[in-house]
Amino acid sequence: MTNHYYSERPDTAHDFEQWAFELKGRTFQFVTDSGVFSRETVDYGSRVLIDAFDWEELPDEGKILDVGCGYGPIGLALAFATQRFVEMVDINERAVSLAQGNAKRNQIEQVDIHQSNIYEVLHEETYAAIVSNPPIRAGKKVVHEILTGAYPRLKQGGTLTIVIQKKQGAPSAQKKMEETFGNAEIVTKDKGYYIIKSVKE
Repeated sequence: MTNHYYSERPDTAHDFEQWAFELKGRTFQFVTDSGVFSRETVDYGSRVLIDAFDWEELPDEGKILDVGCGYGPIGLALAFATQRFVEMVDINERAVSLAQGNAKRNQIEQVDIHQSNIYEVLHEETYAAIVSNPPIRAGKKVVHEILTGAYPRLKQGGTLTIVIQKKQGAPSAQKKMEETFGNAEIVTKDKGYYIIKSVKE
């Protein structure tokens, strides 16, 4: 069985659901399915990340990259709120297909959504920002690969912003980001979720 949300091709039977959720002052319509992360609502961690993300201090030029985009809530909300182009990637082909459909459903056009195992297949050399709600259940190695791999893919002044629960490894993630970037700030703490940001200086 390959039915984890971080599997490339989940083989659970399809079970589509459609629901609405407000993000950044706009009501989004989402279709989700079995085999993807948090299929019944936008998970709390993603909501905290969306609200805490600071795009006003980003480099003037450059796209945002959403790593592990799932069915699309973070990337689509940020594309809408920032009016920047967002590239959205996930290893899970079912999640990618849903995110593509959700972009069309919500008429969000400034996105490029495609399958990639973390940073394997990207369409830009560098980004103004990278955001991620990393797949904790995929293991520490995968999470840390997202953190360390972000550095060479960011423009000068670009940011990496992640959400991670304290009990699921926030202190260890912050330490890894500090080692990689030379800085790692806890921007927000909310119900055990930490928003951690590093800047490429």
